[in-house]
Amino acid sequence: MVAINTLVDRLIDTDPYLKAHRPALMRRLGHIQGMRERVTGGRVDLPDLASGHEHFGLHRTAAGWIFREWAPNATAVYLIGDFCGWTDDPAFALSRSADDGQWEINLPADALHHGDLFRLRIHWNGGRGDRIPAYARRVVQDPATLIFNAQVWAPDEPYRWRQPDFRRPDHPPLIYEVHAGMAQDAEKIGSWREFTARILPRIAGSGYNTIQLMAVQEHPYYGSFGYHVSSFFAPSSRFGPPEDLMALIDAAHEQGLAVIMDLVHSHAVSNTVEGLGLFDGTEYLYFHQGPRGYHHAWDSRCFDYGKPQVVHFLLSNCRYWLDAFHVDGFRFDGITSMLYRHHGLEKAFSGYDDYFNEAVDEDALAYLTLANQVIHRLRPDALTVAEDISGMPGLALPVADGGTGFDCRFAMGVPDYWIRLVKDTPDESWPMGQLWHELTNRRRSERTISYAESHDQALVGDKTLMFRMADAGIYHHMSVDDPDPVVNRAMGLHKMIRLVTLATAGGGYLNFMGNEFGHPDWIDFPREGNGWSFCYARRQWHLADDPGLKYGLLARFDRRMIALAREAGLLAGQEPALLWDHDPDKILAFVRAGWIFVFNFHPSRSFVDYGIPAPGGSYRMVLDSDHRDFGGHGRLAPDQIHHALKEKNSPWGRRLYLYLPSRTAIVLKPLTDSKGEP
Repeated sequence: MVAINTLVDRLIDTDPYLKAHRPALMRRLGHIQGMRERVTGGRVDLPDLASGHEHFGLHRTAAGWIFREWAPNATAVYLIGDFCGWTDDPAFALSRSADDGQWEINLPADALHHGDLFRLRIHWNGGRGDRIPAYARRVVQDPATLIFNAQVWAPDEPYRWRQPDFRRPDHPPLIYEVHAGMAQDAEKIGSWREFTARILPRIAGSGYNTIQLMAVQEHPYYGSFGYHVSSFFAPSSRFGPPEDLMALIDAAHEQGLAVIMDLVHSHAVSNTVEGLGLFDGTEYLYFHQGPRGYHHAWDSRCFDYGKPQVVHFLLSNCRYWLDAFHVDGFRFDGITSMLYRHHGLEKAFSGYDDYFNEAVDEDALAYLTLANQVIHRLRPDALTVAEDISGMPGLALPVADGGTGFDCRFAMGVPDYWIRLVKDTPDESWPMGQLWHELTNRRRSERTISYAESHDQALVGDKTLMFRMADAGIYHHMSVDDPDPVVNRAMGLHKMIRLVTLATAGGGYLNFMGNEFGHPDWIDFPREGNGWSFCYARRQWHLADDPGLKYGLLARFDRRMIALAREAGLLAGQEPALLWDHDPDKILAFVRAGWIFVFNFHPSRSFVDYGIPAPGGSYRMVLDSDHRDFGGHGRLAPDQIHHALKEKNSPWGRRLYLYLPSRTAIVLKPLTDSKGEP
């Protein structure tokens, strides 16, 4: 084990601003090592410890069945279900098997059958209640009564993996964020099978290399977008049986796509029967007691990450999805809420002191570090992504360097900035210098994933970028022969915003499904306020497929943009270098991996022979957002070759002279046969 002093030194080497907080870092890293010792007892290897799902819950054995549950406050526990008439049958009473509150029952093979519904009935001093087992792997809802139950799931033929040894290629992640339920055109809940058949080919054809699956873990309320989890080990049955999710992941692997899933360990649904609330009659079994255990903004429960049994539960959950479903990593949701007792609510993080005070939950930070260790020990190729708005230093640094161990963190300030810019600032006032700062403002030692918009910007109460810019025109002026200026502006900026966000990203890029073609409307799940309608909980792919509409032109640009990023190796480590930014002209230019990107954000001015400082060489224009194939005006001749001319006054010693149409982006590829002496 690396000495704490050494880890702190490595951490400070990557970020000198941390030097003033050395004592806090020493304590924090010591706390992480202490938690590791507490949960393992110093006797068990951490990945082996993370196997609670193989011990707890229902399992078929050679002799029949065994079921175990942790409920230390219980005075009696029964399995109830179809097999006993839902009564407290003594034949299905569990025995308390250990001092730490474990309960256990062994049953003959004919006692339970595949498909049986069941629950636990837990008694405690002064009360009792029905509960879904904490480690339930299959939970179903009765469509008539809407009641949830666990289900015995032991098919005669287990799923046979076609790609059991798939490993995520070591490429920068180009992530396509999806929600299987709303991924279809019809006004209904889509299934894993439908997604596999209809949407996977679209994603593979679009050039993205990673799928991020939302709403995988079981959640009682569909409209929670999957973030109010009740059963952490059960894939949501509303999308189909577990084998269909396995088949989806298998099919993605066959097409070379890695699959990561949203992992919600930041909170849990407050429900008692379906969830973990008051599981054994106490509110503190999995969660903090009192006000600290309740997230008022999210109406959910907050885990006690200082409790070894809770850490064991969550670490086992990480391993379960890797082992049972072959996922290739996780996007950890709500990291900011975990890290701070104030959950980051209405909090401006303006300096490093905000990361080192009594508001930081160091138990949560320790848990996240252990989780990353488990995941990367089991799957060195796995991708872990932190969703954190606070900017906590070290999240995306290796544990061996004193970090928390995430591979990447989301650049969450980028989409917020785009929304503010589009919403509040006239085009002619867009500040190029500030834009460059916002797009590239990150710690170089930590990889980030940038995005122009995710599902957050598409939910009711907000608008996607295309919807915000086109407004009502998105309903009336999207025909390819309609010259509507509002829609033309929206399309021009939509392409430029996405390209500049991708080209400046720190190590990865994300897009939410449908946003690449300017999907109209917002996302609104069925709820009482909209008459339980599915109208806005779907993706209208037919719009992108209709050659008479402009949506397909935006999708075509996105495919070309993603292909260019892969061809250039754009995100493979080299940071973009600024060539030129000019506020009055609204010009931004930079070079990355030898490729030159030039953006003219001016709403009306085009420039002839505009001089851009540039490295020497010759360049071919390989992408032009104004091309008619992408819904532009066709003001540039394709495949132009430009030479960087010597100029002593240029910061780079040379200068390119370009025709830059208004509201247009171009990409110049370096020619390998260039002599560099035009």
